[in-house]
Amino acid sequence: MTRMVYAQPKALTPSRKDVLVLTPWLAPIIWEGTFNIDILNEQFRLQNTTVGLTVFAIKKYVVFLKLFLETAEQHFMVGHKVIYYVFTDRPADVPQVPLGAGRKLVVLTVRNYTRWQDVSMHRMEMISRFSEQRFLHEVDYLVCADVDMKFSDHVGVEILSALFGTLHPGFYSSSREAFTYERRPKSQAYIPRDEGDFYYMGAFFGGSVVEVYRLTKACHQAMVEDKANGIEAVWHDESHLNKYLLYHKPTKVLSPEYMWDQQLLGWPSIMKKLRYVAVPKNHQAIRN
Repeated sequence: MTRMVYAQPKALTPSRKDVLVLTPWLAPIIWEGTFNIDILNEQFRLQNTTVGLTVFAIKKYVVFLKLFLETAEQHFMVGHKVIYYVFTDRPADVPQVPLGAGRKLVVLTVRNYTRWQDVSMHRMEMISRFSEQRFLHEVDYLVCADVDMKFSDHVGVEILSALFGTLHPGFYSSSREAFTYERRPKSQAYIPRDEGDFYYMGAFFGGSVVEVYRLTKACHQAMVEDKANGIEAVWHDESHLNKYLLYHKPTKVLSPEYMWDQQLLGWPSIMKKLRYVAVPKNHQAIRN
């Protein structure tokens, strides 16, 4: 065993007094100041952990890949084994980004859809299908991320757990009544107004391969059922993700440090780091 010297944790000194660091079901909420990355890196290195990062670059969204991958190389799981899984309908347009040792990129060719909502919802089906066929045999954990983003600070093994979700930066201080859950009982994503823990963002979630498989499979099946019933959840795959995580509680919750939009939200003092952030863009032009 390697000798490790670090400050002793103090049972009577909370790591943060200004934020919730533990859910009522005892899942840690990950904020800067709540973890020692050296201890965690050692633990995950001993397990020889490999992390898969899935990202969808469909149609014009391929333009975001270069910055996404370059910043992931700087900040995402540095020092650990990583496989980038790039789902795209334009394999020829995937940029050549130099990768560090123990890191590789796999291009998975998929079809596109006319409506961006369908592209978005189709991700659940693809992740579940490839989890079963491939990811189970190749990686220990999966992180599922949006491509129109960049890493701007450390995102490492502190996020890894059986199942994690990320607090939506627009709703982390809101009451559950204000969450934009699906409110129509006809939808499989329906959540009544007196229920709900957090509002999770569809753009950053993950866990062990088997847990991500269960989540994505359940969400896909729910979307198929909704389609048969002539209804589409208000926020598409994100609505179904929220329904799933309400009844299958995540074992870690990531603070909005892991999902931020500085253009929209500035930089409040509670956010000690902005780790994974939106890239400014013209939504309409790219989506259509």
